[in-house]
Amino acid sequence: MSHGHSHGDHGHHHHHHHGDGDTTSLPPALDTSVPDEELTPGQLSRRGMLRRTGLLGAGLAAGGVLAGAGEAAASAQQTAQQQASQKSRGGGYLWLAGDHHIHTQYSSDAKYRVIDHVRQANAHGLDWMVITDHGSVAHAKIGVEKVNPDIVEARDQTDDTLVFQGLEWNIPGAEHGTVFVHPGSNEVAVLKEFENSFDGSVKNASGNSPANEALAIAGVNFLADQVRRRKVKDALFLANHPARKGIDSPHEIRGWRDAQPSIAVGMEGAPGHQAGGIPKPNGPGGGRGIYDGSPSADSFPGYPLESYRTWGGFDWMTSTVGGLWDSLLAEGKPWWITANSDSHNVYADTAVRGPGGDFNANGRYEDPVYGTGISLTDTDFWPGQYSRTHVGASSFAYKAVMDGIRAGRVWVDHGGLISGLDARLSYGGREVTLGGALHVRRGAQVDLTIKISLSNGPNWAQFQPTLARVDVIQGDVTGPVTDKDTFATPKTKVVKSFEVNKSTGTVRLTYSLGRLDKPVYVRLRGTDGNRSAVGINGAAVDPVGPAMDVLGDADPWKDLWFYSNPMWVLPA
Repeated sequence: MSHGHSHGDHGHHHHHHHGDGDTTSLPPALDTSVPDEELTPGQLSRRGMLRRTGLLGAGLAAGGVLAGAGEAAASAQQTAQQQASQKSRGGGYLWLAGDHHIHTQYSSDAKYRVIDHVRQANAHGLDWMVITDHGSVAHAKIGVEKVNPDIVEARDQTDDTLVFQGLEWNIPGAEHGTVFVHPGSNEVAVLKEFENSFDGSVKNASGNSPANEALAIAGVNFLADQVRRRKVKDALFLANHPARKGIDSPHEIRGWRDAQPSIAVGMEGAPGHQAGGIPKPNGPGGGRGIYDGSPSADSFPGYPLESYRTWGGFDWMTSTVGGLWDSLLAEGKPWWITANSDSHNVYADTAVRGPGGDFNANGRYEDPVYGTGISLTDTDFWPGQYSRTHVGASSFAYKAVMDGIRAGRVWVDHGGLISGLDARLSYGGREVTLGGALHVRRGAQVDLTIKISLSNGPNWAQFQPTLARVDVIQGDVTGPVTDKDTFATPKTKVVKSFEVNKSTGTVRLTYSLGRLDKPVYVRLRGTDGNRSAVGINGAAVDPVGPAMDVLGDADPWKDLWFYSNPMWVLPA
């Protein structure tokens, strides 16, 4: 379903076909052919931010974000559309920030309207978002249909934010996951059939059993089948807060990915609910991410107790150098990380659920009512307020975002620690960026180049973060594991740390991987340096990694990190 929007609010005549994967359309703030005076205040503010960081107009070319922009002789007169087509040709991308884990009044434990989240996401600089209300009997029966008109209306009202419909899947035998599809005439039908057939809550299939694990695989296969039969243009599945309850066993994660590697593509590297750790009386005084539990009968027995906590706000599977995520990467398996709000009830907001109504009968709560007093016990931030998932997309379109996620062109940050990341591995004039694999001859010298745009102004907590340090993490690719419950790899460690200690401008870092005769991967991590500890696997592996978050005393603004997805080098 392709929406042509006529922008009556600022008299602009271009139509933006967001539903169409192969058109290059841009939101007004990025489109330099739209004069400033035709923009809404929100669009003008976003354009100002992009100008300050050199990401708009001629600055885009001069700043080196465009590969080969010099030869293209980009000028300030070129429209953003021309630049975008050059970018995709030249190997550069539009880096679009988003969030794939958001709840509305159609979830039994949330309260906001779709448009509330879309406006907030837009105001906090997000370009794309996925509405993911909980899979449940009520949602499967009526919620999927009822939320759709709200999403369609939000797409029409907010033409510079891409709004996907998805759901939070109760994965049979495991935790939650985001499932979402490309917008189109069958989006409701496919999601409804998926939820009724494969949701652990709807099917009473939550417990840890081989039958339930098989049902989860069948669900992933169903999504692939819907894409193959062209019912929907695309579909993706990402595991949410994977270590929170210890019930996503390593073999289940490998099983999803191996069944459909183009559908099951990754997991939340950092969960939502980040305000949960703000100490009382100014906050909930719990765990960051609501990671405050302990093992249950359904938990994988091999996971240690420290896996039930966040580390610098990140999930233990991601934050442990040489841990579960690295064990997958060391197999050569693409498996990507994201960071999301999981927004249900926003910290320091004044909204409460509208009075009356019957969720079980109506599949939704009444619209929220504002102005009844600030809540300091809620655990969430608005989409984009704290966590951001940045995706390298070839154009401003739904398909381009999904393709960028699938390709692993993704980095994540908390609290606006940095505003841009361009990382490349290169050899002999060839290069790859995040998610890519560089094929080289044996013994070739490979170089890593990192360009970072530092924070572009105060974040929501009204301070400008300082990037203290950037770590390069490198691991050997050792091939498939025999034990599918492996969650460690001994050949991954921090190989280089760069001291930065700057909060504005850009930083360029280079590191030579040396002459390589075996396959390796590298990934990046950066921090404000406020809290750190020797990593779980010792100082030789991770001398200054994130510290385990303390229950009741983990202010998320005082401990900021960014992480990138990996790049591989494959000598032959």
